[in-house]
Amino acid sequence: MIKLYNLLSSRYFSVVSSLKTRSLIPINFNMSLKKQFLSGLIILLALFNGSVQAEPSNLEPFTTGSYQKILTNHANQPFMLVVWSITCSSCLKDMALLSHIHQKRPELKIIMLATDDISEADQIKPILEKNQLSGLENRVYADENTQKLQFEIDPKWYGELPRTYFFDKTHQREGISGVLSEADYEARLSQILK
Repeated sequence: MIKLYNLLSSRYFSVVSSLKTRSLIPINFNMSLKKQFLSGLIILLALFNGSVQAEPSNLEPFTTGSYQKILTNHANQPFMLVVWSITCSSCLKDMALLSHIHQKRPELKIIMLATDDISEADQIKPILEKNQLSGLENRVYADENTQKLQFEIDPKWYGELPRTYFFDKTHQREGISGVLSEADYEARLSQILK
């Protein structure tokens, strides 16, 4: 550790000295170079620490053809598709339970689909992160014709939220609108995970 400190400090002091003589950076003359180095090191460590934290959720655009791609990508694999929105209070209340299910059944593939516009990603991501759902496959509508996307998912669905689809490994599905209890989820998951 001392060798690393000596190496970093010698390089820092040489860089700062060269920049000081060129007047490229403001140097606080009331602060010793050692204190400036330590301050700079603290800032660098804080920046580095921020970059190692969990990555924010990536929102994949959901456009025409995305539903078929999901089915193809998860062939022979059971999964759950949760359709929700930031403006749906029942959906937001359901997030904690979905997080609990994900932690309880990490082997279950859960796909979250926000029916909001992709331009609202800055409101969607914090909800997913807060509920520890950012590591899931997260998608958001990215097509102006939302009715076409809705029809592609399910021609019999009228857009009510939340909407949850349970797919078995042969992709036989059951779609349910409204809030589900943990017992409801468990009953359906036990059927698709056989």
